[in-house]
Amino acid sequence: MNYEPVIALRRQRFEDLEIMMGLPDFFDDAKRATTLVREHRTLQKLLNDWDTYQKTIAELQENREMANSSDEELAAMAAEEIPLLEKRLAKLEEAVQFAILPPDPLEGRDALIEIRAGTGGDEASLFAADLLRMYTRFAETKGWKVEPMESSPSEVGGFKEVVVKISGEDVFRVLKYESGVHRVQRVPATEAQGRIHTSTATVAVLPEAEDVDVELKDGDVRIEVCRSSGAGGQGVNTTDSAVQVLHIPTGLIVRCQDGRSQIKNKEKALSILRARLLEKKQQEEAAKYSAHRRNLIGSGGREEKIRTYNYPQNRVTDHRIEETMYNLTGFMEGKIEDFTNLLLTSDLHERLAEVGMN
Repeated sequence: MNYEPVIALRRQRFEDLEIMMGLPDFFDDAKRATTLVREHRTLQKLLNDWDTYQKTIAELQENREMANSSDEELAAMAAEEIPLLEKRLAKLEEAVQFAILPPDPLEGRDALIEIRAGTGGDEASLFAADLLRMYTRFAETKGWKVEPMESSPSEVGGFKEVVVKISGEDVFRVLKYESGVHRVQRVPATEAQGRIHTSTATVAVLPEAEDVDVELKDGDVRIEVCRSSGAGGQGVNTTDSAVQVLHIPTGLIVRCQDGRSQIKNKEKALSILRARLLEKKQQEEAAKYSAHRRNLIGSGGREEKIRTYNYPQNRVTDHRIEETMYNLTGFMEGKIEDFTNLLLTSDLHERLAEVGMN
């Protein structure tokens, strides 16, 4: 495919953004400035990849010609480099293809991750805590910020439900494939007979919703404050800081009590509510779209079993891409990037096929 016309348009847009960003009033509208700076950064990476792609094509062609040289030593050196250049070229072309696809406006956003214990009782709540730790460790390696939003601890030290916000570059784009049912197979600490149990936890990755995505009318929202519940002792919050928000049209309820500030809890509850309403809106739109979409990586629905974590075999399997890795110990320490990259690539190939570029 000839990418040059598209690249020319992207280059012109990049130059226009450079001019806009140099204006003295550029940062007067902080929200608009953030959006344009993000677009500028994305275009800059595309153009850098394109320039490297062009240089690699020229270098590969040169090596192929030298491989036919009468100088045997020179020909051997050139032939040895050809597979490496071909591999580099394929990765660069994939990066260029992804960058010129019609952008998903949600991909660059921060994300809320909801983790809920599923089947398996106490063991499921402990697994939910393990997943939270895994995503927290992964976020640390990416330089992302993790902010607790709401949690409902279990009696054994796990979580019945926990919500965190992860902020950084391309968070939702990278983590959106984590939505679904995660299954664990292991021997619980409380199991005296050494039998393997199967438990589940549900993960939902929601893009942070903005005011323009979801309009919360005063008459549609009922906000109540109450005393935070806790296990007792000096750490109990004895002020009426817990906030419960009811969205009357949908019946969705969000309760936040983790913070000691009523204002902060209200902000967090409304943020979670907006994200859930945006998710509901997206699901309704997807249902109208088509069933063939996401055949490979799945729909990202909360009900879809996506991955199995088998502790006795130190094995983790992603069922959507039929990939298995035997490094579960490292995976649970946040080393999940191999899978996130494979899922991104699978999604890319689907999207390219849809627009006739694959």
